[in-house]
Amino acid sequence: MNWFRSLFCQLALVCTVLTSCMGLTSDEPAAPIYDVRSAVVLGGPNTPPELLSGVGDRINAAINATVRTEVYPRVVLTVRIVSLQKVTGFDKNRNIAKISIDAASVDEGSVVAVSSFEVTSTANDRTMADQILAEDIAARVRSAFKLNTGRG
Repeated sequence: MNWFRSLFCQLALVCTVLTSCMGLTSDEPAAPIYDVRSAVVLGGPNTPPELLSGVGDRINAAINATVRTEVYPRVVLTVRIVSLQKVTGFDKNRNIAKISIDAASVDEGSVVAVSSFEVTSTANDRTMADQILAEDIAARVRSAFKLNTGRG
């Protein structure tokens, strides 16, 4: 009876592994690629200027470093820092930003893509908190719009 229980457990384990692997082969279409021409970063009155310029500089450096070999729809990005929570968490070293992005067509002016996400960063040095958060936000934008890492 012990061997039966062992065989049953092994069979259940194999079935579980195979079932979980089924989700890895998705037939979802790839996200559209855009030729991003420029970006502007906006925030509320309490958003530190260092954060706004840090995000903007990094995104625009990535735009300049990205060369598209195929023709894609040309867009400009409006990146909004919708909300910002600084010095949170147990150690008061977490910063949280909610971001919203609109991609508007250069040719027509209409919004062709919308994205939103939340970024949480940790900074033990409060003087570097805005720069660390700026890099984390810019990294998410680079990833979402398939931009190269720029120098800056």
